[in-house]
Amino acid sequence: MEHVPPPAEELARLDRELAELDARRAQLLTRRAWLLAALRPPAPTAAPGWNPSAWGAPPPGRPGAPAQPWGHVPKQPSAPRSAQNVLLTLGGLLLTVAAVAFTLVSWGSMGIGGRSAVLAAVTLGALIAPAVLLRRGLAATAEALAALALVLTLLDVYAVHAVAAPATDGLGFTAVASAVLAVLWTAYGLALGKLRLPLPAAVVLAQWPLLFWAWAAGAPALVVGWALLATAVLDGVIALRGKGPGVRVTACVGGSAMGFSALMVGLALSTTASGPLGAAAPGALLLAAAAAALAGAWRAPKGFARTGGVVAGLAAVAAVGGLPAAALSDGWRVLAYLLCGLALAGVVRAGLPRDAARGVLAASGVVVAGALVWALPSLAAVLLGPVTLLSDVWAGSPEGFRSALGSTLPWSELAAAPVVLALVAGLLGSAYRWWPSVVRIAAPLGVREETPEPDAASAAAGAPGTAWTAPPGAGAPWYTVGGAGARRRPSGAALRGAAGAGALALGWGALLLAGVVLDVPYAVAVAGETALVGGLLALAVRGAGSGRGASAVPVTALVGAVSGAVSVGLLSLASEGAAYAVFGALAVLFAGAAVRVGAEVPRAVFAVASVVWGTALTGFAGRSLDLDPHEAAPLVLLVPAVTVLLGARLRRNPVALPVELTGALGALVAVGLAVSDAPFLALVLALCGVLAAGAAVRPERRPVAGCLAAALFVLATWVRLAASEVSFPEAYTLPVTVPALVVGALRRRRDPEASSWTAYGPGLAATLLPSLAVAWTDTDWLRPLLLGVAALVITLLGARYRLQALLVLGGVVLALDGLHELAPYVAQVAGALPRWLPPALAGLLLLVVGATYEQRLRDARRLKDALGRMR
Repeated sequence: MEHVPPPAEELARLDRELAELDARRAQLLTRRAWLLAALRPPAPTAAPGWNPSAWGAPPPGRPGAPAQPWGHVPKQPSAPRSAQNVLLTLGGLLLTVAAVAFTLVSWGSMGIGGRSAVLAAVTLGALIAPAVLLRRGLAATAEALAALALVLTLLDVYAVHAVAAPATDGLGFTAVASAVLAVLWTAYGLALGKLRLPLPAAVVLAQWPLLFWAWAAGAPALVVGWALLATAVLDGVIALRGKGPGVRVTACVGGSAMGFSALMVGLALSTTASGPLGAAAPGALLLAAAAAALAGAWRAPKGFARTGGVVAGLAAVAAVGGLPAAALSDGWRVLAYLLCGLALAGVVRAGLPRDAARGVLAASGVVVAGALVWALPSLAAVLLGPVTLLSDVWAGSPEGFRSALGSTLPWSELAAAPVVLALVAGLLGSAYRWWPSVVRIAAPLGVREETPEPDAASAAAGAPGTAWTAPPGAGAPWYTVGGAGARRRPSGAALRGAAGAGALALGWGALLLAGVVLDVPYAVAVAGETALVGGLLALAVRGAGSGRGASAVPVTALVGAVSGAVSVGLLSLASEGAAYAVFGALAVLFAGAAVRVGAEVPRAVFAVASVVWGTALTGFAGRSLDLDPHEAAPLVLLVPAVTVLLGARLRRNPVALPVELTGALGALVAVGLAVSDAPFLALVLALCGVLAAGAAVRPERRPVAGCLAAALFVLATWVRLAASEVSFPEAYTLPVTVPALVVGALRRRRDPEASSWTAYGPGLAATLLPSLAVAWTDTDWLRPLLLGVAALVITLLGARYRLQALLVLGGVVLALDGLHELAPYVAQVAGALPRWLPPALAGLLLLVVGATYEQRLRDARRLKDALGRMR
């Protein structure tokens, strides 16, 4: 049976209509609730209590009032509620100040009986009054008096210690008093359940008894740590079983502070222990903390469970790893902690709740990351250390790898760095190789195999193999087709690629660090790094050729190959032979990779790198021949010449443009080398012009390369004239200008649409610009006068025949020539004027321009359009 429309489209349409009906039903229910509230009689006179569930509910009002959007909080008049809170707060503060003043000032003027009677009466009254007020519905007043009672009890404790037991140790008395007050306020809060202050206050008071008792007894740091841990455990029990959000939040904050302090005490004692026996006691404290955190994570909500798992994992690593670390030297301790951190990965089969297990696994990742952070600075020193050789090229081969780096790092204490990198690289490589097994082992944590993402039609039609289900225990679907709240997790292929890339990068770093730690000979180090670059290039070519050019492993291999090539190239600068061998090998390796690779981007990168290494080789040849920099400049142009030939061979291949641009940069380096000698600079510019002209033979390069070639030839001519100290450049430029203008006129006659810049620009610039340069240094008046007349004639011809090149070149030369002639007189006038006049004139000019800004803008646009219409 054939459906019209198809079943998938019809099912999708039904889903959209049902969603619209659900949204309309929710809107009508909200309106109905507002109408019921509007018709309900007003509440009693008692002020309403704190009710977060009523936030955003529609306020009572007249039935005809418009419905407010969900979450709208209507503006309430400054009712007696806010005034009541202000009055109660001020009253409580005043009573508290009076009580403090009485205790500190007037206490000594009364006898023992009077003191006892006053304290008992005031404290008892402050404790009884909230119960009476709660029965009458005055909850806010009761809270204020309960706060006053709390302060009074603290003052009572101070008064008792000052009068009845002045010789008692302050810390011990405080420990006992805080324990007693915690018990009393707990009972008081349970008896008056409507008060929100007593129970959180009791939790705060319960933080101090054990800590102050340990301090009073002069206990060692380990006992203080146990006291902190016991307090944190008590806070955890209260946070899980406590009554009300205030109690739980207070217990969470206190438990976090106390638990963190206990962990810091245990960690400090474990890391400073003199041996495994000395680290056993702190390890027991850390293990107890780990057990307590894991027990809390077992029953805590999702976010707290993961946090508890992280804390438990880190504490367990610190406890267990501290025992062997205490027996090892400083350079090898990190390996002990790393092994313990890796052992935490076994939690995936430990039967823990999912969130707690994920937290422990995250702790394992934190330990591994910490070990890598410890080892990576030494790897950076290996890669960047050869930069110091740039200051003394070819000074001679060093004895060992370390001396070539010039680093002051204590390599003997970093002996474990390559082992750390190799260990992590091996694990990541194993995960990359046996990824399906890793997914199967981690299935209890919700890790699933990657499933192809279905389209809307196949998902709606229920096609086989396109069902997307949530992992067990998840609160929402893993993938929702078209849903606004759809969330995606990293795919299995992305995670596997990240593991492979990490294994490759860390394995490469481990081999480099191993050479430094072992201090291999310089030749072995150079050869080894070059071989590593070759291996990375092979991996990059293989990965790109397999159709996964954008995956993590080939990209990592490409980046590592380029970085390693730069590092080994710098390292080879210590010796002439090593430099030739390394840069030659790099040029061949990268050229071969560019030929073999299939993807365009890696091919361009490899080809560009090969051109760079070849350019460096030509520079080395000039140094070997004892040539000055300007004498070596023509040699450097050999590689740009090869790139021009390659560009002609490759033509429209995407690799051609990067290769030619890199060759152009090499030509720019040659120009920079020849700047110190004008004749050689003219020669190099002329050779660059030849190369540009060769590239301009190709139609796709002609517009840019042709103009560049003409500019380079003209510039080479000017430089040559200046180097020969020619005082009359017109004798050399006019014979070029006249034929060029004739050729341009013939070109314009044959093709009226040809640009004046192409026809007349090179010929005019060949004479006008050198003459202008000489005129600016000529003290005579004849040359500037003749140049100005010629520029004026050219400008008028350009305006008459609407030729852009003549108008622009003639106008610019005329303006600059006139400025040169008027400059002395302008300087004399400026010196004779008052100092305030130039700023005043500048300000007036700005005011005029600002007042007529729109008109000036229109004039500029008209001028631009007029120039644009010229040929």
